[in-house]
Amino acid sequence: MHPDRRIFLASTARLFSLAALAATFPGAAMARTSAYPFSLGVASGSPRADSVVLWTRILPDPLDAQSIAAAPLTVQWEIAEDEGFRRIAAKGRATALPELAHSVHVDAAGLRPDRWYWYRFMLGDAVSPIGRTRTAPSADAMPSSLRFAFASCQHWEFGQYAAHRHIAAAAPDLVAFLGDYIYEWGPHHLHHPHSPRRTNESVTLADYRARYAQYKSDPHLQAAHHAAPWIVTWDDHEVANDYADDRDGRRDPNFLARRAAAYQAFYEHMPIRLPALAGGANRFTHLRIHDRYDWGRLAQFHVLDTRQYRTYQACQSAGRGGSNSVTTECAERLDPARSLLGAEQEAWLANGLAASRAKWNFLAQQTLMAQSTQTSIAKADDGRFWTDGWDGYPATRKRLFDSIVQHRPANPVVISGDVHTFYAADLKRDFNQPASTDNPVIASEFCGTSVTSNSRPQSRTDQYVAQNPHMKFGRSDRRGFVMMEVTSARTVARFQALDDVRRADSGLSTLASFVVEDGRAGVTRTDRSG
Repeated sequence: MHPDRRIFLASTARLFSLAALAATFPGAAMARTSAYPFSLGVASGSPRADSVVLWTRILPDPLDAQSIAAAPLTVQWEIAEDEGFRRIAAKGRATALPELAHSVHVDAAGLRPDRWYWYRFMLGDAVSPIGRTRTAPSADAMPSSLRFAFASCQHWEFGQYAAHRHIAAAAPDLVAFLGDYIYEWGPHHLHHPHSPRRTNESVTLADYRARYAQYKSDPHLQAAHHAAPWIVTWDDHEVANDYADDRDGRRDPNFLARRAAAYQAFYEHMPIRLPALAGGANRFTHLRIHDRYDWGRLAQFHVLDTRQYRTYQACQSAGRGGSNSVTTECAERLDPARSLLGAEQEAWLANGLAASRAKWNFLAQQTLMAQSTQTSIAKADDGRFWTDGWDGYPATRKRLFDSIVQHRPANPVVISGDVHTFYAADLKRDFNQPASTDNPVIASEFCGTSVTSNSRPQSRTDQYVAQNPHMKFGRSDRRGFVMMEVTSARTVARFQALDDVRRADSGLSTLASFVVEDGRAGVTRTDRSG
């Protein structure tokens, strides 16, 4: 499908929205809008038992930031208990500021727990698409089930967003997106009068805003946002490849300014709840994204940030930042002072696991947690390891695993992305002693492939699985997402794979299914195919 087609399909929704507004407010006197302002759709996220964040951005042309005047706009919003908006639960007005790209974040509060809602925005005589969202169950409730999808890594140029079309069709209770929502680099292959023609990376705030607008113009990505609330975190490509804290791969002395621009653009385009933003030019220098979400007593999501607070990757090349693959010659990798999460977030996570009373504890984070040596291991600490992931920070992983053993949170399950590969793995305190009776499985991990982004050859993934016996499955030759079904008794993970990532109408199949039983850590394959 030609990229322009993605923009065209999204625009057809505007006609239905205008018609819906006319039907809802017949004969109403409203200001005329010269161009439909909701080209990027709507979204909701950060669900609590009594509130949810509603989002939109006013932008008539997703490929032209100048299609809207640099002036504040007053937007009306409504959230209702029915799709026809006959039973309004809450409504109000919000200001879309040009300083925040005319984005709107409404923390719709006073809602009832464990309930579906529908919401929309209005500007003049234009009405947004209608989004569906829901609140979490109350803290003392034990819901019978939770269905959620998780996904990551959706490089625009590498394929179509059929995965999001299938996520929307599945109508989950929740979507968790684990990073690389945009990629900061790549040509904008869109034949449009105002289309950026450059091939350099996004660096300025305008660059990142343009990249988000391009991605969010896709009709299937919009549909997935319209279907359910999202929980989101970021990885590196929302800013720069392999960045760590205040350092990028080129060790740019002005990197913190670039990072602040990227963080601001992330906030402007995500349905996230943040504390009141301080004024001034440095308000996005730091942005807390790690958070905790409860789904009654059934599940708790511990959402992590593995970028903003990490120690620089070990054994970097001279004059460069970023990652490498290293052997035991890199003693720095094993330094116990090194952290992937930062000391404060490590303590926050340990305290949350200790206090959790949820039946299932999901660690929603960016990259594969299980050890993945790239060569066979002949002795302890042998092998070759990639320094950008958890293998580059084994001391952090050990502290986390020690915390799980000490505090014994119920049913810890790690969900991951980043590596563009489906993995199912058992997590152990010592990956190099797979047969030891003193080394039990303490948690389970499901890693999702990418929505579109390319991966390694399957033959190499087969080699990695063979060299890492705690890995029970690995497929890098398919794109897609993971569908999770959670009950008190078990969690089921289904690896959902596209037939052809190049087609927006691609079919979908279940590549493999796994179950984790309550009280028994470790993954068990349940399907008989493959």
